[in-house]
Amino acid sequence: MTEETPEARAYKRGFRQKNKRDDYALDLFHEARAKLTSDPARVGQILGELSRLYNALADGPIIDLATRAAIMARLEAGRSDEAADLLDRRYQLYAPFDDSERRGPGTPGA
Repeated sequence: MTEETPEARAYKRGFRQKNKRDDYALDLFHEARAKLTSDPARVGQILGELSRLYNALADGPIIDLATRAAIMARLEAGRSDEAADLLDRRYQLYAPFDDSERRGPGTPGA
């Protein structure tokens, strides 16, 4: 069975935003979180994509360039926990939930 990419899922959905769970950017966050330790190059590509997408709540990119650089620097230094923390903070800025619903990328059930 082949793992489906976020791009393929977004295409299948036709970018219909029925709810936050159907959001292409959330798929990218989850993929980045899953690959922090195994594929830093792919994480860099994902962060590049997220830096081109707009976050209306922050009135700017979903991942700003400074955060993107900080995450990649931490990955290159082998500090994936710190990189994950930065990624989670940007996720929470993009997709805020109340405390009863809050689940970061990579959390079971998210």
